[in-house]
Amino acid sequence: MNSNNHTANTGSFKKRNYKPAIIIISVILIGAIGVLAGMPGVENFTAFDITILPLLNAIFNSFTFIFLVCALVAILKKNITVHKRFIYAAFCTTALFLVTYVSYHFLSESTPFGGSGFMAGFYYFILITHIILAAAIVPLALTSVARAWNMENERHRKIARWTMPIWLYVSLTGVLVYILISPYY
Repeated sequence: MNSNNHTANTGSFKKRNYKPAIIIISVILIGAIGVLAGMPGVENFTAFDITILPLLNAIFNSFTFIFLVCALVAILKKNITVHKRFIYAAFCTTALFLVTYVSYHFLSESTPFGGSGFMAGFYYFILITHIILAAAIVPLALTSVARAWNMENERHRKIARWTMPIWLYVSLTGVLVYILISPYY
């Protein structure tokens, strides 16, 4: 019997196996973003000024960061209901970020960083760590929420101890990347 599909001792609650969905979603998202990174962008797109999209990315990342901090405060105060609501809000703003991010990178070529010296080194350090951890956060965040949905509280806490700081870092550095590269759009 698969331990992920057994009936828990809590009555009719049945754990669900979210692992296949987590893998599929992670592969599709990370793969799509990887493919977009190598694409040239749509030529002569004029329906609207696409330079607004990176600003929206930064705004959505800012809200994600704020929601995550609020979720962290709520869980430290043992307010699970408020914690859940802020986590769901962070997922919503992250989803909106993904829509604007994918749209921008589908419609536009990558913008090169124009700085040099220390600022270039700082920018590329932030950018590279942001990209690597952004890829890691997809399955981590999905696994964290799946464990919470399955009421696997101890396993949820164990992974959330990694997920929360990484997701905070990714959302904060997303804003920093925008601030650093925005003069070159």
